[in-house]
Order: sequence, then structure tokens, then C-alpha cells
Amino acid sequence: MKKIFPLLMLISFCLNAQTQRFIYELQFKMDSTKSGYEKLNFVLDVNPEDVKYYEYDYLRSDSINKATGNYGHQYGSWFPSLKHEKNSFKNQNYELIGHDMFTFPTEDKISWNLTNETKKLGEYTLQKAATDFGGRSWVAWFNKEVAVSEGPYKFRGLPGLIFQLEDSGSNFIFTLIKNKNLKETYDTVGFVETYYGTKPLEVSEKIRIKKKLDFYNDPLQDMRKDFKENMQGEMFVMGTKITKAEQFNDLSKKLQEMLRKTNNPIERDKAMKYE
Repeated sequence: MKKIFPLLMLISFCLNAQTQRFIYELQFKMDSTKSGYEKLNFVLDVNPEDVKYYEYDYLRSDSINKATGNYGHQYGSWFPSLKHEKNSFKNQNYELIGHDMFTFPTEDKISWNLTNETKKLGEYTLQKAATDFGGRSWVAWFNKEVAVSEGPYKFRGLPGLIFQLEDSGSNFIFTLIKNKNLKETYDTVGFVETYYGTKPLEVSEKIRIKKKLDFYNDPLQDMRKDFKENMQGEMFVMGTKITKAEQFNDLSKKLQEMLRKTNNPIERDKAMKYE
């Protein structure tokens, strides 16, 4: 692992809690050809009936939206949110494509190779396990004294909670940084099961790929349409003030280039084949 965080006095567990919430920091390379990392925190809620995984900032957005009584505070991520029943590898994925949210099921069985190698992290003894998943090789460090067979993203099925996870190319580095016990299961309907109050469209894998290709081929389609219908209003795209429709052509090419450079998903075998 490239980085070890001093998490460890923060971890406490309560068997009577309605939900065990684990916070993971993800360091990731949006562009696999560059050395720099982006950072995001993610939530893993282990509820009595199901497990949910989503970006931490969604909680802030949800709090603001509940306080204002609307869905005015926007949110979105490069990464999907996930939901599965307890002890299941069948995930429901919620993915933002362009300005719309889609949902689709996947079955993500992970076969682990447990080793006898261990290491200390604070007061915890972690055991090493390895797997191949999504076109990448991964190493996980888990603690079998924490009887939660879960981890970040789709990684689960070990005899204990995953504390650290990294792929062999160090494109994605997950680290458990905190946990919290909730007396009640947190209602995520405002930001996981719906998007700005609208239910996502359920699609097949074939339709999902088509939607992503459609967005790539014309990433500014909606803005182009809005500009034509409201020529008097001001519009800025990527910091550029739009004064004529022709500007969308160059800006679309820039966005397409960005999409090609950031085509580095956790599951590499699902990377888009952009032309």
C-alpha cells in the first residue's frame, strides 16, 4: 500500500446499532497515464437488510435539500452508487450519464485468495487477500475480528471488514478512515434511489453502453438545445461565454478529449471504446 492512515482509534463497533457506517477515502487516477491522484470519500452503510455505497458529499447535498424542502442542491459523481441485499453479490448500480441517472443490475461474484501474511495497523491485525476483478488485480487487507463481510465498492465476501484495498497499478487506493454507529437506518431515497426526486431509468448493459456513446458523440446536446431556444440568456460552458451556436463544436471536441483521457474506471474491462 502506498499510504497508511492513522485511523485507528476512531473505529468502534456496537452490535445494537441499526446501521454501521464506514467511511473510506479513495485516491484515484482519473487519467491512468498521469501520476497525480484525485481524492474522494465514500460511505458504506451496512444496514440490517441491505448495504449501500455512495459518495460522502451526497450526505451534505441531502441535508441541504431536506432543509430547503427541494432538490435544488445538485450532486453527481464519476462513480456509481451501489445497493445490495445483505450477504449478496447482486448489486443495483446507479450511474450518472450526462445529466440523467440510470440504474442496472450486475452480479459481481468475487473469489478471494487468502494468504497467511499479516501486518499491524494501530491496534488491529490485518490479513492479506488477493483477487482479480474487473480486469485488475487487487490486494485487500482485512480484519477478521470485525465480523462485517463488506468493503468499498463491490468488494466483499472476506471473513472480516476490508480496511485497505489497492489494485496492482495503484490506480485506486481505498483506505478506511472512520466509522460511526447509527441508531436508525439513514434514508437515502433522496440521492441514491432517486436523482433530484426523479426515479432513474432502469436499463440493460447494452442500453447503458449506447447511452454513454450517445453522450460522448454529443456531450453538449442539452446545452446546445437550450441555447437555441433561449438566445437572449447568458450561457457559460467550461468557462466560455456562448455567443453563437458554432462554439459548441470546439467545446464538444474538448469534452470528448477529456472523456477519452479519463476513461479509467475501477472495472477496467468495462472501459468505454471511444473512437
